Amino acid sequence: MKQSIFVISNMDCPTEEALIRKRLGSVSGIGELSFNLMARRLTVMHTLDDDQAILDALSEIGMKTGAGQQCQSGSGSCSNCEVESPVVSRRTWLLMALSGTAAIAAEVVAWSGASEQSVAVIALALLSIATGGLSTLKKGWIALKTFTLNMNFLMSVAVFGAIIIGEWPEAAVVIFLFALAELIESLSLERAKNAIKGLMGMTPAVATVQLNGGEWREMAAADIRVGQTVRVRPGERIPLDGVVTAGGSSVNQAPITGESIPVVKAAGDPVFAGTLNERGMLEFRVTANKGNTTLDRIIHTVQEAQGQRAPTQRFVDQFARYYTPAVVVFAVLVAILPPLLFGAAFDDWFYKALVMLVIACPCALVISTPVTVVSGLAAAARQGILIKGGAHLENGRLIKAVALDKTGTLTHGRPVVTDVIPLVDLPADSLLQLAASVDMHSEHPIAAAIVSAWQNGGKTERTLLPSSSFESITGRGAKAVVDGQLYYVGNHRQVEELGICGVHVEEVLHRLEKEGKTAVVLSTATEPLCIIGVADTVRGHSAEAIRQLHELGVKSAMLTGDNQTTASAIAAEVGIDDARGNLLPEEKLAAIDELISRYGKVGMVGDGINDAPALAKASIGFAMGSAGTDTAIETADVALMDDDLRKVPHFIQLSRDTSRVLRQNIALAIGIKAVFFILALAGQATLWMAVFADMGASLIVVFNGMRLLRITGSHAYPPE
Repeated sequence: MKQSIFVISNMDCPTEEALIRKRLGSVSGIGELSFNLMARRLTVMHTLDDDQAILDALSEIGMKTGAGQQCQSGSGSCSNCEVESPVVSRRTWLLMALSGTAAIAAEVVAWSGASEQSVAVIALALLSIATGGLSTLKKGWIALKTFTLNMNFLMSVAVFGAIIIGEWPEAAVVIFLFALAELIESLSLERAKNAIKGLMGMTPAVATVQLNGGEWREMAAADIRVGQTVRVRPGERIPLDGVVTAGGSSVNQAPITGESIPVVKAAGDPVFAGTLNERGMLEFRVTANKGNTTLDRIIHTVQEAQGQRAPTQRFVDQFARYYTPAVVVFAVLVAILPPLLFGAAFDDWFYKALVMLVIACPCALVISTPVTVVSGLAAAARQGILIKGGAHLENGRLIKAVALDKTGTLTHGRPVVTDVIPLVDLPADSLLQLAASVDMHSEHPIAAAIVSAWQNGGKTERTLLPSSSFESITGRGAKAVVDGQLYYVGNHRQVEELGICGVHVEEVLHRLEKEGKTAVVLSTATEPLCIIGVADTVRGHSAEAIRQLHELGVKSAMLTGDNQTTASAIAAEVGIDDARGNLLPEEKLAAIDELISRYGKVGMVGDGINDAPALAKASIGFAMGSAGTDTAIETADVALMDDDLRKVPHFIQLSRDTSRVLRQNIALAIGIKAVFFILALAGQATLWMAVFADMGASLIVVFNGMRLLRITGSHAYPPE
């Protein structure tokens, strides 16, 4: 099965989608069709030799393809698949102005006393229709040929119906207002479609790169390869992902992580394409080509997410499929039954039926959902929350509990020394230096934390004492000779085996372990010298994030492989409801199952790699710290592009807000139509009023959905 992608410049409404589905459905060899209306992109799975049959079929129904090729990436997106959105030309505006002037002139002539069937009125009406309505009538004819009930067909029937009963001025006004409404709606939708395009323009097209001879030269960013060195001056945007090799600066990473505070960068630190170098000169080694940067992956993921239908959107599409034919049948009955059964005036009831046909258009109802979902996805992306589909955005409001990994999620994942408790009459610094000198050859994370605590604990450079005869003792610690004396650095078990674990030592070890810390003892073979507490420190925002979850009515649970004492201590510090320790990966899966059976929808927050099974099992999986990490973005349903846990409650808040706007839009679209149905039956609504109502409903739902773009930070909503 081949995949071909087409960018169709005049496809941005469910009307065109239905027409394309019907036409391509009759072409042999075509399988699944996937539509992204906001990006005007059609993906076709087929077994044809080439794309010509598809292009011909699209051309027959008036679809203008800006690109048509088999996607080379195989992922549903490639560099040739994007085209600039069409801009309303000056000629189009001039024709619209002429159409409107002629329509108004026809009404004025008729109001001044001339007959609505006079030559002057008919001439002006025809001029208005010719300059403003030919496109609509052409689409209506295509819809008729393909037996498709869409808005263009309904509008064409309304115009010709008005002409048949002699309402020439109204036919002209209706066709002009409809064309104007289409134009305004297209422009307003463009704002929603451009919500993510701002990210695309954040990477500069050229960069200053170092050539083999050491010379610096500007060249296209697309031509720069992995491994080359790029220089970025203060005030310039970083063109590609990389690792700093020289210089230092502060970088605004808001496009990637949503962080409002610039991040200090020095040699060895990662930098991301699209971020802004604020102060100093930076040189970095490129780690990702153009098209493969973290920003490119974010843009691709959000674009793909736009094409995935949210539950509400699927419901609305199904509703519209039956709603439009039902209303058309009802309008036909309104036109026929009163004259036949009760002898009512045919012209009056025929006119009411035409008004109902105009009102019947479900465009406002159907377009409300994708605009709202895209706005929500874009608002989240701007905050460093990458959501991989509208379904996840909408279902986030249903989450009743969130499970979190400990290491690297609630904590930094880097152990640090928190306590140095002397047991003999020696300064704590001297004892820490001894312990670090023993551990300097060890690769254990706790040993690295002790060495780092000594070396980085003073205002001046601190040196280690010479050591020899280092030996790692499996499951216990290490030993080495320092200044001719054999020292041990190890755990509770080691001091017990040495026979030097007295009552006081036991008390201190128990207290540190109760606080969730790992305790190690520096000793000789005959005497304990000090106890060092090492802990994986809690992230600064963890407690606030848990508090925000609780304010939303969401329960919290910790799932960790650490011992239960440590798990309980960390849980108490950050306010977690349910702490579960000593869990193997399969036991984490069982815990997720149990939480789902208790609460229904459950989120899981982890690092996207070690916690992949639990992330996949949860209703919605959140990957922490995903900037630059392919695995995390691929694994989770929602990727948090930095290490700020507060983005989890913010996601739930945004989901609730999105759901509320969706419900508002559906109520507005249906409510406005219901009101005009009643007015039409009562004889109080005209054709041009119906067009205004349809246009107004579409614009209202579009702008209401776009309100989500203004969301910039955390704000609480009451529990649902």
